[in-house]
Amino acid sequence: MRLIAFAAVLACGTALSGCTATATQSSERIASTTPAPAVDADEAQIADLLSRMSVERKVAQLIMPDISAITPADVEKYRFGTVLNGGNSGPNNNDLAPAPEWLELADAYWDASLKPIENGEPAIPVLWGTDAVHGHANIIGATVFPHNIGLGATRDPDLIRRIGAATAVEIEVTGIDWTFAPTVAVARDDRWGRTYESYSEDPALVSQLGRAMVEGLQGTIGSTDHLGKGRVAATAKHFFGDGGTEQGVDQGDVNGDLAELMGIHAAPYPPAIEAGVASIMASFNSINGRKMHGNGPLLTGELRGKLGFDGLVVGDWNGHGQIKGCSNENCPQALLAGLDVYMVPEDWKALYENTLAQVEDGTIPMARLDEAVTRVLRMKQDLGMLDGDKDGGLRPSAREHAGDWEKLGLPAHRATAREAVSKSLVLLKNDGVLPLRKGANILVAGRAADNIPQQAGGWSVTWQGGGDLTADHFPGATSIYEGIKAQAHASGHNVALSKSGALAAGSDADVAIVIFGEQPYAEFVGDRKDLVFRDDEGLALLKKYRDAGLKTVAVFLSGRPLWMNREINAADAFVAAWLPGSEGAGVADVLFGKQQATGKLSFSWPATCEGAPLNSAEGALFSLGFGLTYGEARETAKLSEECAALETGSGSAWFAAGRLGPLIQAVADNAVLGDLRGSGNGITAVGLDRDTQEDARRISFKPGASLTLRGPDSPADWRIAYKVDARPNGSFTVAAGGEELDISQAMLVAEGKGWREMVLTSQCLGRTGDRLTFASPGEFTIDVSQITREENADGTECSF
Repeated sequence: MRLIAFAAVLACGTALSGCTATATQSSERIASTTPAPAVDADEAQIADLLSRMSVERKVAQLIMPDISAITPADVEKYRFGTVLNGGNSGPNNNDLAPAPEWLELADAYWDASLKPIENGEPAIPVLWGTDAVHGHANIIGATVFPHNIGLGATRDPDLIRRIGAATAVEIEVTGIDWTFAPTVAVARDDRWGRTYESYSEDPALVSQLGRAMVEGLQGTIGSTDHLGKGRVAATAKHFFGDGGTEQGVDQGDVNGDLAELMGIHAAPYPPAIEAGVASIMASFNSINGRKMHGNGPLLTGELRGKLGFDGLVVGDWNGHGQIKGCSNENCPQALLAGLDVYMVPEDWKALYENTLAQVEDGTIPMARLDEAVTRVLRMKQDLGMLDGDKDGGLRPSAREHAGDWEKLGLPAHRATAREAVSKSLVLLKNDGVLPLRKGANILVAGRAADNIPQQAGGWSVTWQGGGDLTADHFPGATSIYEGIKAQAHASGHNVALSKSGALAAGSDADVAIVIFGEQPYAEFVGDRKDLVFRDDEGLALLKKYRDAGLKTVAVFLSGRPLWMNREINAADAFVAAWLPGSEGAGVADVLFGKQQATGKLSFSWPATCEGAPLNSAEGALFSLGFGLTYGEARETAKLSEECAALETGSGSAWFAAGRLGPLIQAVADNAVLGDLRGSGNGITAVGLDRDTQEDARRISFKPGASLTLRGPDSPADWRIAYKVDARPNGSFTVAAGGEELDISQAMLVAEGKGWREMVLTSQCLGRTGDRLTFASPGEFTIDVSQITREENADGTECSF
């Protein structure tokens, strides 16, 4: 009824009193006895604000820049409706900024947005959104909960509500109002790099837990704290189909019968809408060839019409720019299709100016602009931001939880996270070694054993996680080894950590716990062509300790099920621990029997390594819902270790999709640049968007600087995708361990011509080998999106 009443008010596009009269006259023409629709005070407030806003201010409400690309002065000038911090953004361009700096910036944006406007227009507070996808994990010191794949294994809606509530409080500590969570994707191909953001392959389980997270973040509808103190606005994402792309390719294509696709991938949205979710994020993917950001029949017809959603639809990172005929800077199609807010991190100024012009020339109807602005204002109103008497209407630092730093990583929150970890572990094999017997002498090994960044996974402090992060970036957190050590000492066990995996001479260990797994990753970087786990560290250790007569326990950290037949065969017990987050002691709780093993697979475990889609003929090794408990007997037959994909290797990419290959290192003299990002010794490498978010690098050389990529020795040639905006200041050389080749003339030719490819062969380099070094005696900047090795015919010439 709220929408119907407001539609009558909005129709005349003027002050509330005039609109009321028009609505009454319209009603009388239909039926003279029908009273005018009632207009409640909330809608009257929005109508009044809208009637006093200029077109310029209205358009600005729909533009969401990233904090790395704007200042408080920009907010004051343009009056953006919303801002965000991307996964690698932070105050003062420092994604590792301490929590107080986040609150200071929230205050600065708030103050700028509320400065009086000379022409008397209403000043409307800015709304800040963040990706708090497993706790407020961008912030150093926050509680990092298990990723959704682990929470799905708990099958505990009450626990998920408590996690949401704890997360909301920690978000409020930093003065932020809105989170882009929960992800309610139904992941159906584990090769997808965002599988761990999905609760399950089962739409019913995703629906149940997604709703619970919305209720935890926002409070339940009708409760006194709904969207009030200790609560934030939630976002169900990504509508729809993100988990159903062909071959699990991020941002790819989803094809099939629309009703069947919606029955799987849109199923979690009605429960989230019933829970009152404040916003829904459009998905990057296409449905039957049409990008969701520009898909009016689905964004408006299905989501608004059939599903009845009347909240805010927000775009994803430059998602509008992927629509046919659009760019990041220009896309009326998205707004016309039903998007309300453009997420435009860096190109906000051009998009603002183009959108304004399109409203003024009629390309975008005023009614559509007003409809979108109304949704932004209503969301702010629901959060109390338009009412100075409510907590949400106060300056961020004046709110109840703001600046209460003890609530970041609050012991009660960490206890909830530890409970979640213990409930998420899935016991896939147990030949009697677990729970650990009293008095056992325990050896703990594996690079992941005492490695908090690895157990936290992606979206932890930084976007992709891992890299140069250390335990110091997770104060108050507990590694898995630390949790094991504490419980071992408390219960009379002897325990030792072997970082190298060495078994000391005379060791009296009788059980080895090997902790290993995937390195952290986030979207598209984590996409895989198959389900082979190619890091043999864990397998080698398990075999080594088994051959030495020790019982072996495998604790596997991963963001998805993978083909682990070899490791399962080599272990007496195998535990799928997912990405547990900051509270590694929860793993120890189960290993020692302090907590029963209760986790059940929310994804089927693959029987083959090729990455066959769900429901394929190959079937599952362990089905959805499987999980052993202590005392449950199950004979474990030896599994086949045949895998053709192992023979083909992992490909020849040295740098692709924003990440270095698994055996590749980038160094500037002695400074290591993890994933070709960071700075040192005159080299600065930063993320750059080419086809998708930060899939390329902008590499800047100071005079005399050099950058070397090192990897496996190979006779293969190099193929590099690159772009040069300004020619080098002097020579620019490349070498593969031999003499330097000056390619400055090629860079001059490439200047300003967009993306190109260079092929470097032994014909010009003399050799190819195991390294490639670029050096510049003067300042120079080059953009790079891909570096691969490939076999070419003998005598292939170099080209640029």
